[in-house]
Amino acid sequence: MLLRAARLPEGGERDLLIEGGLVRRVAPPWRLPPGPPELDLTGHLLLPAPAEPHAHLDKAMTFDAAGAPGGGLPAAVGAWRVHAARITEADVEARARRAVDELLLNGVTAVRTHADLLPGADPLRGIRALLRVREAVRGRMDLQLAVLHPEAPESVLRGAFELGADLLGGCPHLAPDPAAAVARGLRLAEEFGVGLDLHADENLDPASADLRLLAAALGRRPFPGRVTASHCVSLGALPAEEAARLAKEVAGAGIGVVTLPQTNLYLQGRAHPGPVPRGLPALGALLDAGVTLAAGGDNVRDPFNAVGGFDPLETASLLVSAGHLSPREALRAVTDAAREVLGLPPAGPFPGAVADLLAVRAGSLVEALGAACAERLVLRAGRPVARTTVRRELL
Repeated sequence: MLLRAARLPEGGERDLLIEGGLVRRVAPPWRLPPGPPELDLTGHLLLPAPAEPHAHLDKAMTFDAAGAPGGGLPAAVGAWRVHAARITEADVEARARRAVDELLLNGVTAVRTHADLLPGADPLRGIRALLRVREAVRGRMDLQLAVLHPEAPESVLRGAFELGADLLGGCPHLAPDPAAAVARGLRLAEEFGVGLDLHADENLDPASADLRLLAAALGRRPFPGRVTASHCVSLGALPAEEAARLAKEVAGAGIGVVTLPQTNLYLQGRAHPGPVPRGLPALGALLDAGVTLAAGGDNVRDPFNAVGGFDPLETASLLVSAGHLSPREALRAVTDAAREVLGLPPAGPFPGAVADLLAVRAGSLVEALGAACAERLVLRAGRPVARTTVRRELL
């Protein structure tokens, strides 16, 4: 595949030769000899294909059916638990298929979804549904499953991993003993031979200690797999010096952090007397400490977030406006850093990279993020897999 005259984020147009799923050559426009099939990308900005490091495909698009709790995280958890007892395997699969189609159309070629062990006699029904979706998108998208409930019996967790789940998840801040929950999560993940991705400190309480407990535990005993901490909202409630110290501990422990701006802006601060804080971690402190900082969309149109469109460019835009990151930093959070958290090799428009690419009809990165341009072409290993075209008219 030969891509012609694509504009790169750093400026200038380039041709790209793709062979064997990798970018082999990058050259000035219209300089590479013809031969392979060609795509003229004049007028398009060529980006690394985004990755979604934190989704909830089993919950997606249940807001209308589950009801609108109108409160913060505890109300959303309660509404979901009631609804989760009613949902079927077929329902999870149908909604998850719609969600991955939307993600792919928006440019996402890799997703990590957290998956609940659902209430009732068959707690693995959601896992089975998502594994079928994983098979359906194989070749177009990498899909990782993190089992969300480490407090479940070990026999049930073992069943999930025997089916093919990839990671263990959990929510220590919701457990009666967060330190014990962190320790159990690390122990079970090591026993099952999987990575660990925890919902950590999803609150505005500066005393919430999931992230600190996790970093300390890893300092005492290294963990053989990848460790991710998602949310980490309370880090943003700490004094600047304390946040900087904790960020350095997180970097030293090798923990990747995933911030989830849309859901946490929606959930956090509802009962705060004011001024209302933002539901974001201390992003600058994490970046300054060298932490791998990724960003995701999290919940989409479910009790935890009434809105959302499965669009990483929207996530990046929120990081610029609400998180005060630069456009380049925000793009990295939904592309390079997200792939790093997922354990995937680098992708992008440079030699040697995986040719997972997103071409957006935009003249610059600021335009792409600011307008969340809908007209997109998605390439997976150099092969077009999704396209969105737009027709707009003034009448």
